[in-house]
Amino acid sequence: MSGRLFIVPTPIGNLEDITLRAINTLKEVDLILAEDTRTSSFLLKHLGISKPLKSYHQHNEHKILDELITQLNSGKNIALISDAGTPGISDPGFLLIREAIEKKISIISLPGATAFVPALINSGLPCNEFSFYGFLPQKKGRQTRLKLLELEEKTFIVYESPFRLVKLLQELQKHLGASRKACVCRELTKLFEETKRGTLEELILFYNSKPVKGEIVVVVQGNKNINLETEINE
Repeated sequence: MSGRLFIVPTPIGNLEDITLRAINTLKEVDLILAEDTRTSSFLLKHLGISKPLKSYHQHNEHKILDELITQLNSGKNIALISDAGTPGISDPGFLLIREAIEKKISIISLPGATAFVPALINSGLPCNEFSFYGFLPQKKGRQTRLKLLELEEKTFIVYESPFRLVKLLQELQKHLGASRKACVCRELTKLFEETKRGTLEELILFYNSKPVKGEIVVVVQGNKNINLETEINE
């Protein structure tokens, strides 16, 4: 009988944001795959968990895929975690999950922490429908994606590094207009958590005069004029 692959979310900042089920799962599996074993070792020590750890990240996931599938087929239960949040959401995980599905290995995905949900709720923008784009391409395909966002009717979410935040806001202003509403969430669940709401123009002015650190989630109002323009053209 083959083992099971558990997808286990970990806290995005505050170490108390982990479920009892996630803790029990990590205690019971045979192996934990971690994006950075140093980061995960700190969390596991905090939780009093001692289990074998193996690095699993974007640079080695293809190389060790067959080995992991072999271990699962031999009956080992494996948990996949990332440095923070839910594996597979702008983090490694998709390749292993897809291969496990193809090999008919049982996958159990636990609910838990992810950065874009609290950012979306905090934004005050419509969240009955939304689109998640993760990190935009840095070079090839970036302009194509920005043009696509011009037509996005729903509230949309992107991740960005603190070093490129102002550049992103400026690009969004160019494509969406200075008056488009947005929200920047920084260091969610951590000591210096910050949420700043305003137009793209206001946010650019604010962050141009302030150094930025930490993980960034940007939530942007959708294009409210798309449906109106379509109705007029029809």
